[in-house]
Amino acid sequence: MSVWALLAGAILTEVLGTIAMRLAVDRKPWYLVTALGYGAAFTFLALALRAGMPLGMAYGIWSASGVALTALLSRVLFGERLTRTMVLGITLIMAGVLLIQLGATA
Repeated sequence: MSVWALLAGAILTEVLGTIAMRLAVDRKPWYLVTALGYGAAFTFLALALRAGMPLGMAYGIWSASGVALTALLSRVLFGERLTRTMVLGITLIMAGVLLIQLGATA
């Protein structure tokens, strides 16, 4: 499996765990999905590191992407606010991720 696929798995399972945590507030069984999501996220992240992805790049992309996806999904799924300032922040996160990747390949 490619290092990028492993990192994508880490991002998606971390976001799943975070969304499940929000659902668990009212429905306790979702705590199991939260725990499994975070466990899978750390496993995928460790595998990406083992496959050779640098820690700074992996962690930066993983955490930034998770924040952006969680903010967008919480708007769609839970109707939470997404202000212009938050959209600007997400845009800056995307720019930062791009700069991290470009810097790693320079």
